Amino acid sequence: MIHTMRSHLLMLIVFIGATSIANSQNATNTNGQIDMGKLSEAFGHSIGRNINTPGVNLDIERIIKGMRDGAAGKPAPVSDQEYEAMMTALQEQVFDQLSTDNLKAANAFMMQNSKADGVFEVEPGKLQYMIVEEGKGPAVQSDSTPLINYTGRYLDGTVFDSSDNVGGPVAISLEQTIPGFTKGITGMKEGEKRKIFIHPDLGYGTQSPLPPNALLVFDVEVVKMDASKEGGESPKK
Repeated sequence: MIHTMRSHLLMLIVFIGATSIANSQNATNTNGQIDMGKLSEAFGHSIGRNINTPGVNLDIERIIKGMRDGAAGKPAPVSDQEYEAMMTALQEQVFDQLSTDNLKAANAFMMQNSKADGVFEVEPGKLQYMIVEEGKGPAVQSDSTPLINYTGRYLDGTVFDSSDNVGGPVAISLEQTIPGFTKGITGMKEGEKRKIFIHPDLGYGTQSPLPPNALLVFDVEVVKMDASKEGGESPKK
């Protein structure tokens, strides 16, 4: 979801403040003073980088005009209420379009991937997996709490979660995660590695902070079939 420009700018200010401290040698002059010209340009650059959101065609020249007018104390082109209403409508529009596009991409990928060598379908068009490395230990059951290493990616390869984030491996209660993850891991043996492809219908759909209707790809290794006494945490939603 897109943040309002107000909160977005606030985050940029915090980000730039932290970055300017971390890179003080580049942001200060020979007298140890902050180079406000360079910092101002960096601030503008950060805004420019972050407004290129798919489905959002903001006018950069109008943004600059608005910043100049605001700094000069001139009245805004719309009221705060109108601004909030417009931003809410834009958020909904972008969310709906992204949901539609991601669902189409997920359907197309699952159909094409089903024809690839070594791909098994648990549920046609909804859940697939590939065995990367065979295991020899006991198999995971649907009510198990296996100890696993995992990495979750979007269709474009971007990592959104990983057991490496907590030093892995982690114990996952299969009764408390998404259906595609539970079904994709069930039957895996200790030592086995799989690549699991989860359609949004068996994933998070549009009901999570993740991009709506995102297809999820998990690389999973089962370290122990059941580690329910060791605790753990579930993959991030």
